[in-house]
Amino acid sequence: MKGYTKPLLLITIILLVDQISKIWVKLNMTIGQSFKVISDRVMIQFIENPGMAYGMEFGGEYGKLFLSVFRIIAVAGIGYGLVYMVKNKYNRGFILNVALIFAGALGNIIDSAFYGLIFSESTPYQKAVLFPDGGGYATFLHGYVVDMFHLPIWKGTFPTWFPIWSGEEFVFFRPIFNVADSAISIGVFLILIFNNRYFKEEHVEKHDVNNEVVED
Repeated sequence: MKGYTKPLLLITIILLVDQISKIWVKLNMTIGQSFKVISDRVMIQFIENPGMAYGMEFGGEYGKLFLSVFRIIAVAGIGYGLVYMVKNKYNRGFILNVALIFAGALGNIIDSAFYGLIFSESTPYQKAVLFPDGGGYATFLHGYVVDMFHLPIWKGTFPTWFPIWSGEEFVFFRPIFNVADSAISIGVFLILIFNNRYFKEEHVEKHDVNNEVVED
């Protein structure tokens, strides 16, 4: 198990925080309900996303099914890659970043695969019920992803000289997201930022190993 402890611990923590926060929101809030955490800049707002991360959609029932199947294949590929990286002693930081992406993708798959089976439908007028008598609101792989974090940090209006959106209102950051989305974004961001460092260290380690073999 050497080398697997930290990635597995990170994945477990992300999944627990992600699922606990989603289940709490699902059982305690109605669709569209929101409350302020820090003034109107940090808010909890409950929406359900039938598509991709940050509220983006991939249209239609077949689109939803395709997206769910694609997610499962992608997570299986990432999981296989993660095991390969640990076995071959890739850079630890890189492995943890991939673990973040894996945990986030798996967290949203859980929603898509099982929430439709175990929850009643959330509406603007009633909260969901866990394991309802009449069954869930959707079939396997057709559940909605629960999103709740809304950070409209900066609101304003585009100046009149600005092309296309002249005079229109804008909000930064507009998308509503969840813990799983955050884990994916952080993992990808850190890989992009530290990419050269990760693979430079990988090259140095392999070079040192080769030198030791030659010297022996």
